[in-house]
This record gives sequence, structure tokens and C-alpha cells, in this order.
Amino acid sequence: MTSYLDRIGAGFILSKPEVFGFDYIPEKLVGRENEQQKLAEMFIGIGHHEGSGRAVVTGPVGSGKTALVKRFCIDIAKHLNEKRNIKNVHVNCRNASTSSRVMQKIIQDLDPGHPDRGLGVSELLTSLRRMMSNENSHLIVVLDEVDHLLRKSGDDLIYRLLRIDEDSDKIGTLSLIMISQEQVLDLLENAVISRMGRTNHLRIGGYTEEGLFLIAEQRANIGLVKGSFSDQIIKLASQAAAPSGDARQVIELIEGAGKRAEANGRTQIISEDIQNTVVTLPSNVDTLDIEGLPAHCMLLLLGICRRLRRQEFVTSGEASKLYHVVCEEFEQSPKGHTTIWKHIKRLMQSQIIETRTDQLDDGRGRTQHISMPHMLPSDVARRLETLIPARLRR
Repeated sequence: MTSYLDRIGAGFILSKPEVFGFDYIPEKLVGRENEQQKLAEMFIGIGHHEGSGRAVVTGPVGSGKTALVKRFCIDIAKHLNEKRNIKNVHVNCRNASTSSRVMQKIIQDLDPGHPDRGLGVSELLTSLRRMMSNENSHLIVVLDEVDHLLRKSGDDLIYRLLRIDEDSDKIGTLSLIMISQEQVLDLLENAVISRMGRTNHLRIGGYTEEGLFLIAEQRANIGLVKGSFSDQIIKLASQAAAPSGDARQVIELIEGAGKRAEANGRTQIISEDIQNTVVTLPSNVDTLDIEGLPAHCMLLLLGICRRLRRQEFVTSGEASKLYHVVCEEFEQSPKGHTTIWKHIKRLMQSQIIETRTDQLDDGRGRTQHISMPHMLPSDVARRLETLIPARLRR
């Protein structure tokens, strides 16, 4: 009766699905070691009993800003465990976009039983200062997507948090980290910028293909059954996500490919699982002008697609041989080596294929490995098999 549910939870490939969730923070961040070091430098003073830190972390979607900060907060609390009692509160300002709601979130996280309703921002700030003093604690407040707060309520709360120890006999109560996709320093008054410090701005770029490979490899090693994927699958996923530089995209590709393989009753992820997942993501693949390719470029691409149905990569030497086979099939005289290379470059520039240079197995030279991470080779092949005869009749 419930046979259609049999594969849910079967565990053929996905052993720890939570590893691919938005809230998962790995024990070690990969591909962000330099940024971790820079963030730590901004908080050197926090190791002293009256010290604190300030940071503004900005970067595009999927660049790992939130993961970087969350990992830092966890690690610094452990690192200074014997010196200071460090707590942290993470507030998403998209959900709490007013000063009062931000303060309520901070207080409730620290003391769920605290009566925050009916209290103003000033009263909540006083409660927060008293709470930290009684517990002899230091608090790191993280304001994620802080631009939502700044646009709706301005920077008054930021200023007041930074001055929380004024009129008090204690200093070093609170550290502040702001996260945003935007350069939020432009939204702050000079008085707030002065207290934050312009040098405490950490800009993060999108991930490189190498960084995405490290992330995909880490998540796959933790969240997938051992032996259910290969390095070639990880490379294909990182290539597909490279144009966006978005870590979430490469994680979603690995997870989606695992789900597809498991739903089909397989214990191994294949390239088609990645490619089928890629085509569900937002992209410009549908706008690629395959019909505008020269006839022999189409013939070359058809040969490549046919081989990529069964494997993740094709070498440039194999591509040339496959092209000759397709030329014979369509009764065409093959072009020379130089023309073939010109067509490969055109396909690369059109983002139809991706290439990378690798050492030959015997170590005596280098070759190009060709892949198609953004489209299904079988779909492209079927389209070409329709287009090529008409093109050759012109």
C-alpha cells in the first residue's frame, strides 16, 4: 500500500541529510581560512577581561558570511573558555527589522523567561547590561542582514549597543558583528562609523571553483554514504556552480544529485544526476544559441555529448576522435586540428562546455578535459540530431 514511500529513508546514498541544510555549520570551514584569520585579528582584544571587538562582514549571496561568523562565535567561546564566559546571540534582521524586535530577540535568547513585552528599547538595554554584569559574561551580538534594520529603524540601536557601558563602572560588556550583502557603512552616521572603525570591514568575494570543490567534497564526505560518489562527480558539481560562486548552489547540487540517485534505487551518483539537478536551478542555459553554431562545431559537440551521456569528462583527444566518427556518420569531410580547437574555444566561450587542463596519466604531457555541467548532454544531443541534417542541406 505504501510502496511509493519505500525509498524514503532507505539511506542508499544520503546518510546525514542535515549536513546539506541551511543551518548546518561544519566543524571546520574550508576555503575561508584567510577570512577567518582576518576576522580573528579584529577581535584580538576580546582575550582581555575588558576587551571587545567590532566587525562588518559583507559579500554576495552564498559567499559564506553567516557560516564564517557563526563558526567564529563557537570557536572563540571554546578558545577563551578558561578566561571569559563568552555568549553570542544571532539576530536575523530580515525577521526582526525594528530596534525593539532586535532587543526582544537578544533578551529572549539569553533569558527565555524574561518579561520583554511592554518594555521599551532603553529598558531592554538596561536589562541586558544588568544580565551580563550579574553573570560576569561577555556578549557577541550578531546582526545578520543588518541593512533591513538600518532601512527601517536607522542606526540608533547600533549606536546604543556600542555605548552600552557608558555611565557604568564596567567596560567590555559587548562585541558587535554586522553582516550584509551591501556596503552598509554607507548607511551609518559618522558617529557610528567612528565607533565601529572603518578598518573593521571584512569584504568577502564569491567562492572560486577550487573553493566550491572543497565545500562539495567536505559535505559529501560527511553527509553521503562512503563510495556513493567519485571525485569526478564533485568536480562536475563545482564546475556547474562556479559561475555563481555560491556555496549554497554547490551544496544543493550534491544533495539533489544524491536524492535523484536514491529515488532511482541506485547506490552511486552518476553525472546525469548532477546535470538533471543543474537544469532545475536558475540559469541562462535556455538562452544559449546552439542553433547559431557552425555545422562542424555542431558535429563536434554531438560527438562530445554522446560520450558525456556515459561519463563525466572527455579528453580533447577523445573529442577529436568522436568528431571524426560523427563526420563519417553524416558523410562529411572532417576539418583539421586547428579548426577543431577553434570550435572547442567557441563552445567554451558560449558556456556550453567547460574545460580544465590536467596532467596525462604517464606524466609526460597535459590534456584538456571537457565536461558539460550546465546542460544534459542527452538533451543537447537530441536537439543536434534534429538541427544538423537541416544545417548540412543549406
